[in-house]
Amino acid sequence: MTTASQAKAARRGERARHARRRRSGFTLVEVMAAMVLLAIVLPTAIQGTVLCMNLATNARMQAQAASLAQAKLSELAATKMIDEAIQTGDFGEQWPQYTWIASVQSWYDPRLVELDVSVVWIRNGKEHDVTVSTLVYDGTTGE
Repeated sequence: MTTASQAKAARRGERARHARRRRSGFTLVEVMAAMVLLAIVLPTAIQGTVLCMNLATNARMQAQAASLAQAKLSELAATKMIDEAIQTGDFGEQWPQYTWIASVQSWYDPRLVELDVSVVWIRNGKEHDVTVSTLVYDGTTGE
């Protein structure tokens, strides 16, 4: 190999080293672009996550309220502890955030009454409720 070809090979190797050195990290523009992208995407992703968590909590509380309302409705209908007045109560220490309201209305058929039980709870300063209803035979002939 001649000196000229050795010199050429050395220059090529030096250029390759410089090219690798230039490409080994990120430029300031690339870093700034990534930061801007994160600044736009991250708050939106966090907001979406918080929204999903709130919706899941609301759904869980509504399902629990429906279950409590159905249990109270069954209890009142089975024990015939119904009258024309409005009754209220809570579910004790196990469910302190929920209260119930039961009301009875007459029905088209005089032998039946409509029993409504509403379960009410407050979340984030807003009142929510679930109501379940059934017809109960009151035991009179209605004639």
